[in-house]
Amino acid sequence: MADSSVTNKESMEPQPIMETVPLDDVTERNTQQPEVLVPEEIPEETPENLTSSDVGGISPPPLSDEGMFESEGNKKKYLFIILGIIGGLTIFFVIFGAIFNLLRGKSNEKITLEYWGLWEDENVMKTVIADYKRVKPNITVNYVPREHTDYRLKVVTRIKEGAGPDIFRFHNTWLPSIIDISAPLSPSVMSKEEYDKTFYEVIRNDLKVGDSYYGIALGIDGLVLVYNNSMFKQAGITSKPQTWDDLVKDADKLRVEDSQGLVTAGIALGTANNIEHFSDILGWMLLQNGASIKNLAAPEAVEVLSNYRQFAEPQLNMWNGQMPKDVNAFIQGKVGMIIVPSWHILNIKKANAELDVKVVPLPKLPGSSPIGLASYWVEGVSKASKHQEEAWEFLKFLSSKDVMTKLYQEQTKVRLFGVPYSRVDLRDTLIQNEYIGPVLEQAPYMKSMPVSARTFDQGLDDEIIGYLRNAVEATEKGVSYEEAFKTASAGVSQVLTKHNIQ
Repeated sequence: MADSSVTNKESMEPQPIMETVPLDDVTERNTQQPEVLVPEEIPEETPENLTSSDVGGISPPPLSDEGMFESEGNKKKYLFIILGIIGGLTIFFVIFGAIFNLLRGKSNEKITLEYWGLWEDENVMKTVIADYKRVKPNITVNYVPREHTDYRLKVVTRIKEGAGPDIFRFHNTWLPSIIDISAPLSPSVMSKEEYDKTFYEVIRNDLKVGDSYYGIALGIDGLVLVYNNSMFKQAGITSKPQTWDDLVKDADKLRVEDSQGLVTAGIALGTANNIEHFSDILGWMLLQNGASIKNLAAPEAVEVLSNYRQFAEPQLNMWNGQMPKDVNAFIQGKVGMIIVPSWHILNIKKANAELDVKVVPLPKLPGSSPIGLASYWVEGVSKASKHQEEAWEFLKFLSSKDVMTKLYQEQTKVRLFGVPYSRVDLRDTLIQNEYIGPVLEQAPYMKSMPVSARTFDQGLDDEIIGYLRNAVEATEKGVSYEEAFKTASAGVSQVLTKHNIQ
């Protein structure tokens, strides 16, 4: 039997406490009824100076008050973060909802746009306007066809009074004289990059002031050479004229004289009184010769006047001032070739549907690059309009590929052909058209000059045309080409200054 005493040494680890009982007692107890032992409750006591060596193991780190405070701090920090996120999301959705409701309210606002038009059939415009109404049911567009008489002056006057149309049509040469009533195209509607890749270079140059564009062109037009194919065949001409040399030779073959003088003219060139677009033609010739409307006294400009006038001088006698107006003379078969914008062909074919009309690009100078003169109409937005953004959105819609194509289709329902496309990406769809294909062929290299006839602007173009007319008629009376254009140059300079053109 082991010793019942327990030896305690400070260097020894604590041993399990066991009770040693004598064997006799054990036997006796085994023969007796087992006694239910109720364990005594041992009070928990912690030795005052207990160390890790006393318990024979590594004690856990003490739980300090500082650790408890850090835990509580982290909980509070996380709580603040969660509350911040919830608060931020709440504010975001409140603001977003307010903006959404504001924009939705604005998009549903009933708006009426007044649109002043020129030249275009009202039924053509009604079709695409109805299409827009389906897209924007809150927008109503009232298209109002206007008379060309005093049109520009009425537009300017009404807009300066704070009234007038939201949208109006203007000629591509007018912008310098109407810039103060015109609103710039909003970049949010059409970016500069989109505009630049959509329209021809001449349109971009004509309608850009500073960094902004001030109009959207729904079409493009310009001078073309129109000839009577039946007369060409009778004269033995088998190919179209491509250069000035070809033009002069063909005109000479077409010319018919009798004892009384010129019966059939070769081409309508050289005068001012009976050639509707003499000023356009002079402008185009100036561009070809590297001359400028800003300096008509320069030798290269004087040379243009001389070359133009020679067609009506006795030496060539291709045309004269006694002939009917050039377009009428062409319809009557009294001239073989004329130079006009393509829209004149509509009037020619309407007057004489059987006339065998052919259209080609303008002739070029031998050894030089081709150049054309543009003359087209543009849609702009009034600076006084309360709905400029909506007006530009509508014009962008009209200039879209699908709508512009539909516009052309609607135009062909009421006339022989529509307006040539102003979009570069639609060029190939009409390039083979016998009447307007030559316009699109020239479109990439067209230029502009404020010398366009029949814009009825009573301003920039008409004033310059007046000085050009005086110069041509002065030479008919014996004034030298140099003197005639020197006088014209002084007058044109005054006009350009008046309209803020440098």
